Amino acid sequence: MMTVDQIIAPVQAEMSEFEDRFRESMKSQAPLLDKVTHYIIKRKGKQMRPLFIFLSAKMLGEVSDKTYDAANLVELLHTASLVHDDVVDDANERRGFFSVNALWKNKIAVLVGDYMLSKILLLSIERENPKLLAVVARAVREMSEGELLQIEKARKLDITEEVYYEVIRQKTASLIATCCEAGAISVDRLDQTENMRIFGETIGLAFQLKDDIFDYGEPGNIGKPTGLDIRERKMTLPLIYVLNNSSKEVRKELINIVKRHNENPKKVQRAVKLVIEHGGIDYAHKKMLEFKQTALDLLKDIPDSDSKTALIGLVEYTTNRKK
Repeated sequence: MMTVDQIIAPVQAEMSEFEDRFRESMKSQAPLLDKVTHYIIKRKGKQMRPLFIFLSAKMLGEVSDKTYDAANLVELLHTASLVHDDVVDDANERRGFFSVNALWKNKIAVLVGDYMLSKILLLSIERENPKLLAVVARAVREMSEGELLQIEKARKLDITEEVYYEVIRQKTASLIATCCEAGAISVDRLDQTENMRIFGETIGLAFQLKDDIFDYGEPGNIGKPTGLDIRERKMTLPLIYVLNNSSKEVRKELINIVKRHNENPKKVQRAVKLVIEHGGIDYAHKKMLEFKQTALDLLKDIPDSDSKTALIGLVEYTTNRKK
């Protein structure tokens, strides 16, 4: 499997340039806003979304200013969604650091997220990128719809596998789909936009399934499962599969734990054990590999290059990562 450094190598210069441009785009006249955005930028994650954009663009053409614009817009959206998510979830931590709302309270966190969303509109108009704005705006809508659909369905615990895919397609996969589609748009490869959108969406589904599996441990290598999703009453594929494909007794016990004993560590570990024993993890792992293969098949007709090899490496990384 390729290392992260090997995956980044074909677009290393572009990623460095992007970081400078992104930092510049976040500057404002309000000192408090600058303080908060500086804190966010210093604690950025793996930058996977810009990586999807630059690798997609370079695989299909020549990286241009429009590619940097696409990465800027998507990173603004991703960052705004994380800040708002922490408010919605009442979370005090993000990637091991205090969340914005923990340090500056909810009101400021919401306003900072709003500021970033407004920057998407302003930058798109300023740079005359209506196609990129349309793609990013669609992602904003889908992410909001996915979150609301999950809240609505989680109350009843009767979510089907199909509804679950719809939730994660909107909540998680839509942003990676946007990255890959925006990469194609930025190099004027309109013949590839739909193909790359589907590619990104499919990888996004596989990416989320990998996260679902982490909560229970890996198949054949069950570490110390956290059971966090059960504690938070999140309906993920391993749990959904077992609820829909096990005996009445198992189903009844699982529903009882999720609904009434999700704060009890022993009961949560019992639920984790039941999901593992009844094939929930194995099934989710199988589906994740199916999505991965579907995505890779979509790249077959694109000429080989260092960027294509790295993009395939990034796909492998998202499904083989250890955290």
